[in-house]
Amino acid sequence: MFAAERRQLILEMVRANGAVSLRELARVVQTSEVTVRRDVRALEAEGLLDRRHGGAVLPGGFTRESGFPQKSHLATAEKTAIADLAASLVEEGEAIVVGAGTTTQELARRLARVPGLTVVTNSLLVAQALAHANRVEVVMTGGTLRGSNYALVGSGAEQSLQGLRVSRAFLSGAGLTAERGLSTSNMLSASVDRALVQAAAEVVVLADHTKLGTDTMFQTVPTDLITRLVTDEPPAHDDRAGGELQALADQGVQIAVAGAGGGETGPGGRQSRRDVGLPGPRRQGNPAGPQLRSAPALGDAPAGDRPARVADLRRR
Repeated sequence: MFAAERRQLILEMVRANGAVSLRELARVVQTSEVTVRRDVRALEAEGLLDRRHGGAVLPGGFTRESGFPQKSHLATAEKTAIADLAASLVEEGEAIVVGAGTTTQELARRLARVPGLTVVTNSLLVAQALAHANRVEVVMTGGTLRGSNYALVGSGAEQSLQGLRVSRAFLSGAGLTAERGLSTSNMLSASVDRALVQAAAEVVVLADHTKLGTDTMFQTVPTDLITRLVTDEPPAHDDRAGGELQALADQGVQIAVAGAGGGETGPGGRQSRRDVGLPGPRRQGNPAGPQLRSAPALGDAPAGDRPARVADLRRR
């Protein structure tokens, strides 16, 4: 494929999806990420798109929201790894809320195996994934159906969440920055996500590396309310995504990084994991300064040690 043809295809993908990772672009145009990065740089110089952490977005500062068909095909390996790790945080008999999104849909498929679970959601896709699960109770909000992401939104959804209290909220969004927190491109979705956050004692954000450093119009969860971020390993060359992770850790967010796309897995198929962030109480100062730190993979421990290690992750 000639450079002009590649760049035209890259431009069409970005226009169709709003934001696309370099990894996905390289896969579609069947070339290396180095070549794609060069093409993206050339298109940015012409003002046709903007480069963002490990990907490309529409020009103008804020990404627009992609429809569900487009989002479901983006960063699929990363979303799978994130969902695997996030599911390990959920205990038998727990009550949680799960927001709308393609990553939370992947999480729901794994939660179907957790007995005694109660899941409150405004997502039809999450509810569908759990519909035939044994001993999992699904509670849906009211509201008006938003067809682009199969979610219930509006005052009916928000009112149905009043007075609710659960242990954790699992949310995704269109962008995540240390400065502003989690954000999305739709006002109605943002409003419901804020109501979900109000119902939870802890907030767990699920976001792949392409969303790190991306800012969109409506804030859903400010950084100081995010308990934990579950993400994937950014590419080695993506210094900005790594810097965003460090900035989030500096503000007290506990970060779990899942292996994806050929990353190591431990015995039993568990994804490898390293934790980034500050030990101890949230936002407590560290005289030596916050540091990135690695934790052993869940699957690397003897079978008898795994529950204790998972429990330790939950207590942070």
